[in-house]
Amino acid sequence: MTSRTATPVACLLGPTASGKTAAALALAARRPVEIISVDSALVYREMDIGTAKPTAQELAAAPHHLIDIVDPANAYSAAEFRADALRLLGEISARGRVPLLVGGTMLYYKALTQGLNDLPPADAELRASLDADAAREGWPAMHARLAALDPVTAARLAPNDSQRIQRALEVFMLTGQPMSALLAAPARVDNAASAWRFVPVALEPSDRSMLHARIEKRFDAMLAGGFVDEVVKLRERGDLSPEMPSMRCVGYRQVWEYLDGAVDYPTMRDKGIFATRQLCKRQLTWLRSMTERVVIDCCDPRATARVLDVIEALI
Repeated sequence: MTSRTATPVACLLGPTASGKTAAALALAARRPVEIISVDSALVYREMDIGTAKPTAQELAAAPHHLIDIVDPANAYSAAEFRADALRLLGEISARGRVPLLVGGTMLYYKALTQGLNDLPPADAELRASLDADAAREGWPAMHARLAALDPVTAARLAPNDSQRIQRALEVFMLTGQPMSALLAAPARVDNAASAWRFVPVALEPSDRSMLHARIEKRFDAMLAGGFVDEVVKLRERGDLSPEMPSMRCVGYRQVWEYLDGAVDYPTMRDKGIFATRQLCKRQLTWLRSMTERVVIDCCDPRATARVLDVIEALI
């Protein structure tokens, strides 16, 4: 199927706190939209406050998909997202409704639109071994180990980025190849996505300080809204640990650290805001590599109206 005959699908992307949910719901008020979440944190149940999950009222305003589908003790991969999203695109279109992709997990978007690299799945036994090594040596030492095996990947990771250091070491130990080499290889191409023409509409800030202020305000609102209590309840389950993907989500790892007594409350707050800003920076880097995207300034008071104009012209 050529790009001219493929069905266009609007993809509303952007960093955290850029206004994606408001714009998506404004469109749903005017068109028969069903929203497919492109967010690796919203998939988890029992994690509502710290993920800024849409409220019950917002969820009722339009059908939402890929939210609250995974227990926090389990993982959800980019490959699973791709399969689920492609299935949903077909089902929504068959109902005569309009699919709208909304989110900020750019790895999911890349997997959907460009296919998947040949990276091995997670290995629980190997990860436990790496965690034990890190407990003895510290993550900076693990980062140094990675630098000897895969200097390209190590160069882009902070010495305390435990999640990504562990994954890069895991990939090397499972495949014998640096993750950087595997990622540089052409993605596996299939025809599953050929029926769709994905059009990225990106909410990006003209003034990053405005977005940073929104992030700080929203994190404080999460804390005031019971975020710490939410993490307390998750810890009380007894089957979660800070090494799990769910508890590595931004904000959750900082609150977990606070509840462990490793930092005080003001430090936890500052680290949570800083981590969210770092996430925002990574999301913008991904977005700016998409030369085909339509950019809308999320600092513009008319940002939502501009999103509607662009997407309504598309669908």
